[in-house]
Order: sequence, then structure tokens, then C-alpha cells
Amino acid sequence: MRRIYEDPSPDDGTRVLVDRLWPRGVSKADAHLDEWCKEVAPSPELRKWYDHDPDRFDEFSRRYRSELDDGEQADALSHLRDLADDGTVTLLTATKDPDISAATVLAPEV
Repeated sequence: MRRIYEDPSPDDGTRVLVDRLWPRGVSKADAHLDEWCKEVAPSPELRKWYDHDPDRFDEFSRRYRSELDDGEQADALSHLRDLADDGTVTLLTATKDPDISAATVLAPEV
């Protein structure tokens, strides 16, 4: 997992943006990503409720894992797992603090 604003590394493998919103200040050409899997991101309602409040991270993590069990998000997670079966996958996020991000919750699931 890494921030999309960091330079790509040769060890990144398949680079997948896992945010629902496109990151500010990054052109698609400069993103150096292989895929944008916005379907795996938390729902807009959950994202807005969480608002990257560190005090809400544990509850956010619980709710997000629950969302990953069903529908479009479950299908997208399955796709990421398939990519990981084929080699290294780097999850990209624009979050300022990746330690309390959806990508942190998602990484062990992939």
C-alpha cells in the first residue's frame, strides 16, 4: 500500500487505485496505475460519516469490512484477490494518513 502521490517503485507490481474519488492534482497519465477499482471503496455514506476521524477508525473498519461482504464491493474485492494471486499488487490511496485509511482495512483482505 502506498500514497498515489509517491513515485512508483519497480517492486509495486500491479498498481490499483482503491479510492472512490479521483485524487486531486494527479493526472491520469502521471498516476502510473494499472487500474482504478473504485467499486471496492467504502460507500459514500460511510466515507462521509468517517471523515478520517482517528477516533472513528475502529468503527469505520468494522463497518467497511461488513460492506466488503456483499454486492459490488465483494465482487471488486474478489477481483483484487485474483490480481494478488497473479503477483504483487500495490493498493494506492490519496489519503493524507494511510494508516487510518480504507486501504489499510482493505490490504489484509487482499
